[in-house]
Amino acid sequence: MPGTNLTRDEAQERARLLTVDAYEIELDLSGAQEGGAAAPGEDGSAGGTYRSVTTVRFDVAEAGADSFIDLVAPAVHEVVLNGEALDAGAVFKDSRIALAGLRAGRNELRVVADCAYTNTGEGLHRFVDPVDQQAYLYTQFEVPDARRVFASFEQPDLKATFQFTVKAPEGWTVISNSPTPEPSDNIWRFEPTPRISTYITALIVGPYHSVHSTYEKDGRTVPLGIYCRPSLAEHLDADEIFAVTRQGFEWFQEKFDYAYPFAKYDQLFVPEFNAGAMENAGAVTIRDQYVFRSKVTDAAYEVRAETILHELAHMWFGDLVTMEWWNDLWLNESFATYTSIACQAYAPGSKWPHSWTTFANSMKTWAYRQDQLPSTHPIMAEINDLDDVLVNFDGITYAKGASVLKQLVAYVGRDEFFQGVQAYFKAHAYKNTRLSDLLSALEKTSGRDLKTWSKKWLETAGINILRPEIEVDGAGVITSFAVKQEAPALPAGAKGEPVLRPHRIAIGAYELRDGKLVRTERIELDVDGALTPVPQLVGKERPAVLLLNDDDLSYAKVRLDEESLKVVTEHLGDFTESLPRALSWASAWDMTRDAELPARDYLSLVLSGIGKESDIGVVQSLHRQVKLALDLYAAPEWRETGLTTWTAAALEQLRAAEPGSDHQLAWARAFAASARTDAQLDLLQGLLDGTEEISGLAVDTELRWSLLQRLAATGRADEKAIAAELERDKTSAGERHAATARAARPTAEAKAEAWASVVESDKLPNSLQEAVIGGFVQPDQRELLAPYTEKYFAAVKDIWNSRSHEMAQQIVVGHYPALQVSQETLDTTDAWLASSEPTPALRRLMTESRAGIERALKAQRADAAS
Repeated sequence: MPGTNLTRDEAQERARLLTVDAYEIELDLSGAQEGGAAAPGEDGSAGGTYRSVTTVRFDVAEAGADSFIDLVAPAVHEVVLNGEALDAGAVFKDSRIALAGLRAGRNELRVVADCAYTNTGEGLHRFVDPVDQQAYLYTQFEVPDARRVFASFEQPDLKATFQFTVKAPEGWTVISNSPTPEPSDNIWRFEPTPRISTYITALIVGPYHSVHSTYEKDGRTVPLGIYCRPSLAEHLDADEIFAVTRQGFEWFQEKFDYAYPFAKYDQLFVPEFNAGAMENAGAVTIRDQYVFRSKVTDAAYEVRAETILHELAHMWFGDLVTMEWWNDLWLNESFATYTSIACQAYAPGSKWPHSWTTFANSMKTWAYRQDQLPSTHPIMAEINDLDDVLVNFDGITYAKGASVLKQLVAYVGRDEFFQGVQAYFKAHAYKNTRLSDLLSALEKTSGRDLKTWSKKWLETAGINILRPEIEVDGAGVITSFAVKQEAPALPAGAKGEPVLRPHRIAIGAYELRDGKLVRTERIELDVDGALTPVPQLVGKERPAVLLLNDDDLSYAKVRLDEESLKVVTEHLGDFTESLPRALSWASAWDMTRDAELPARDYLSLVLSGIGKESDIGVVQSLHRQVKLALDLYAAPEWRETGLTTWTAAALEQLRAAEPGSDHQLAWARAFAASARTDAQLDLLQGLLDGTEEISGLAVDTELRWSLLQRLAATGRADEKAIAAELERDKTSAGERHAATARAARPTAEAKAEAWASVVESDKLPNSLQEAVIGGFVQPDQRELLAPYTEKYFAAVKDIWNSRSHEMAQQIVVGHYPALQVSQETLDTTDAWLASSEPTPALRRLMTESRAGIERALKAQRADAAS
């Protein structure tokens, strides 16, 4: 039995046989409001079902052929193929309806089913807002979840038109890919979409609040809409969101030379969303945490803007032109990531021209981390079935892919890249493609042969290291300079062989002037093979710092020569530009993770330079990395000393920060995350109850929860205090924060309750489950959590087999005993892997978690030896 899986071979055979023309989908959601916050049902249902009627017309290449259509539903009532009623009980098994003896040419299928509301963020998610007790629905279909709402040929290369008819409660709004019609008797009849894939169709249904505007260009008007729940409407900064959206429309249409391909563009901020956002054609769904209820730093606005631009870029790359199969998922996501950040960096009037700094310090560090796990894989991964792709939304697919795409742009030239993209869109509009289609277009515009480049960059795994080899005479003049490239062995268990790659990089020469590190020269060149001479530097006086991969053009780990490292260590915060600082910070963090730089030395480096760091995104990344280094990579016997030093420094920086500034807020959060002494916890309590004040610091709703959660984790806030704070913030966000705080309490009873609610019960919706897991795992509570290692390994396989993918992955990753850094944890994991016969996807997640323990042990030993 296939269960809910689909293999690539099956998809290719179905695509060979079938050409899908059109779907007509009727959904009766009129009962969606009834019953309040319903208890979850089986298989991730939120309680309750709705009637789904699908009529699909498709052509068949061979008379008498057999095929199938996908559906996940509690009940199927009718299956009518070409006017003949089939026995629904006989033809519907697992997630498929068997279609036997199809006729050549046009076929028509009608399926009537009861489909289930979910509370897992998959399919049609139903959420009840505690503020107004109204239900809010939205769909999430990537990868294979349109089949949870209507019968569909669930694969990206069987495009079709989709016409939705939806019955909803009175006073509600229904939004889909096509413009919203006027309802008649609470029934919305949408016009058919253009030809698109199943996974980017969408429905968002409920009494949503909306704001509308337009984008106008060359005589064409595109309606724009922004939606959120009424309880968030007072926080919705629609003008800012529209401004970013219009910037994207202007830049993308110019660079792509192709008008926006759909009739309207709505952005819908929806509750309990698993991802950041989803590129449904003309109806993008976005997690509603991006409607900021409290003060956030500019880094949060930058990340939100990148998300908005990322999804808008998908309207062309992903929706207009779509991958044939999921092995090109990386290209879909990497293109959107690269172009969204390029838009922020290069579009006129952008608020974030430093976006490549953020990319270097966040996305690329994610990529480097993922690429050093046993599960590392080529960017162009081999996706044999849906189970493969479900665990492939990772740092290789998004971050390494985007990094390599940036390298490709440097390799072929930015103008030539976009000229190739323009030809690609014109040639393949509303069709499906493979990577070779894009590379062929780029070869024509750039004149570069990309076959070798593609093979080495996209079809191999692992990361290269670039090191400078420099010789200087007695007068300080460079007599020899070369870039040495290394290909370290892949992690144990990873497939493939290490490979040297062609890199397009820049080398920056920096001098100290008036206490600042200023770039005085930049050399751009191709690096290939083990050693690449750089004759341009020979005969010149050695600068204070020579920085390989300046401007972050390529994807590689970079090391500094001894003299440069000495200067950077003393003056890291003194680079005049943010990007070389970010590259240096990233290199130091990478060395820490690789046990080349002891955790205590990384802490010292950060404390010496972070006060000079102006980029708030970098500052916040450093906060997270220092805390992670101290919690996992510091020698256990020194850890408390390091945490005490860090927390004292955070408080000092908090008090010294400009009142009301982003830096002040960031330092307040960093301090709150690690406060530990009685005096420090007294300060948190005082800020919370108003008896203490730090000038300019607004202790608003979200900061209050941060303070309370730390007080709860240290035993200073009980259930009564948590309930009182929830009474102040009777919202869904408040419920999540309260769940985290309760799970964080340092008592055996609190841990048992949290564990039972997640592992022993399946009643929690996705967002509350995530919140409980986040509170349960507290670095200061290792001894309290130790008994749960055995419980975890006893339960994890059943969890994986019985829960939906999203819910199971949260538990498998979130509850892995990552804080129990010991050989015993490694041995226990190995024994479980050897005896339990996990699925490939579960094995991968467990192996990745195991690698974290191994890395932490190595780093702890290095720190102890320093």
